[in-house]
This record gives sequence, C-alpha cells and structure tokens, in this order.
Amino acid sequence: MSIVVTGATGALGRLVIDELLAKGVPAGEIAAVVRDEEKAAPLAALGIELRIADYSVPGTLAGAFRSGDRVLMISGSEVGRRVPQHAAVIDAAKEAGVAQFAYTGILGGPEADFELAAEHRATEELILASGLPHTFLRNGWYTENHTGNLAPVLAHGAVLSNAGEGRVASAARADYAAAAAAVVTGEGHLGKAYELSGDVAWSFAEYAAAVAAASGREIAYNPVTPEAHLAVLTGAGVPAPFAEILVDVDLAVGRGRLAGTSGDLARLIGRATTPMERTVAEAVAAVPSAG
Repeated sequence: MSIVVTGATGALGRLVIDELLAKGVPAGEIAAVVRDEEKAAPLAALGIELRIADYSVPGTLAGAFRSGDRVLMISGSEVGRRVPQHAAVIDAAKEAGVAQFAYTGILGGPEADFELAAEHRATEELILASGLPHTFLRNGWYTENHTGNLAPVLAHGAVLSNAGEGRVASAARADYAAAAAAVVTGEGHLGKAYELSGDVAWSFAEYAAAVAAASGREIAYNPVTPEAHLAVLTGAGVPAPFAEILVDVDLAVGRGRLAGTSGDLARLIGRATTPMERTVAEAVAAVPSAG
C-alpha cells in the first residue's frame, strides 16, 4: 500500500509531498503520479516512487494505482477538459481497488453555483457513482491566487475587483496541503466532505490595506463593473475565456460563495489557518520592485 499523490509536481502536490515527509511517512511509501519524469527527478531523488501517467491519456493510468493505495487526486488544471480527465482517473482507481480516493474539489461542493465549480460538481458526482471509498476536500480560495499577481497591483497602486463588498475566506496553499496530508494518513475520513477555508473572511479593501502595509505604498481598492474588469483583464493579455471565469468568480465572491468559515481546515491541520496578511507580506517581500 502506498500513499499516492497525483499532480505531484504542481504547486499543491509538491507541498503535500513535503507535508507527508514532515509527518514521518517514509519516502518509500509515497508514490507520485506525474506526467514529466524529468520534472519529477527531485522527488525520485528523495526515494519517492514515480508513476508516469497523463490524465488525458487513459491508457497511461493503468499502472498509476494499486490495490489498497490511499490516493489523493489533485484536480486537473486544464479548465474545460477536466471532467473526462477526472473520469479516467476515477475509472483507473476503481479498477485497481484503492482503499481511499480523496479529491480536491471546491468550497460549497454541489451548492457552488459559479462556472469554475461546474467541473468539480461533475467530478464529485462521478466519484459517488463509482462507489469508491472517498473523501471530498472542498478547497476554498488560496491566498496565493491573489498574491501571485502583485506586480501590477504595486505598479498601479490599485486592487481591482468586481466583487463589490464580498469577502473571501482564503488560506495559504500550504494549509490545504497539510489538510490533504492529514486526511490520507489518518482514519475516520471515508465518506466525509470537508468544507475547507480560512478562519477569517476578508474584503478586497482589507486586502488592499494589507498590500499597502507590507509595501509601504498607497494601494487603493477600486471596485469595478464586471464589464470593466473583463476589459482590463483581456487588455492585459489574459485569454478571454479565462478572464470571463475570473470575473465570474468575483461575482460569486459578491454573493458570499467563498466567504464560508466552517473551521474544517483548522481542525484538520490542528492549528489556525495562515492569515492573509502574512501571505501578503511574504509575497510583497519576494517582488523585486517592492523594495
């Protein structure tokens, strides 16, 4: 039996691997499902087994899982193609007879009514229909979704959003990784659905204030219409389909869809979630032009 992490070279997957090792799981009991063996070389150097497979090529998934494995399936990154990709993974896991199939979905699960959530809802339905012993990790927003785009905020002195006064209960990506590691190493999680989010829901005005405090610059929150936000994003080179998704997410924030604070994340990791302000400060410090 192995603990199997799919997408193990991605931002979340690598953090999960680090958490598993920090919890004392022997490297030889961890398997990483990856597309690119060369990119995964640092994992192999740690003694982690590599299983080469591609969500988009079902035939490659035949050897990805084995009977009794505990699997963490990290959702694919190719929006619009994820349902058939996820279906192939689910089929392979069922055929192998895995002992646990944990899936990183989205906060709200079947109640999440925005475009980005549609593929997650469909995947949860496929998992339920499969009969796999499952755990749903319904991840809320990563604070890094915002701090990863700090350069233009610092350059223009403004945070733009069409979320109005909506709030976001985000947490650091590492917090979600710690929760995933806890679920695939612990007991009592089968059949459970965890609504994972930060302990505190913040507004975009508060986010702008946090960037200002960390950078020493004046940073304003500029609420804009969905149409204006879309125009700014596409004008900055964001592909129109993805820009539309981002605008739709902000509308969902305005409806309170990413503001839930169930406490599930803090309970799973055994500590408070990382404050937004701390992640912002770390990100600002890493931007060369912020000094």
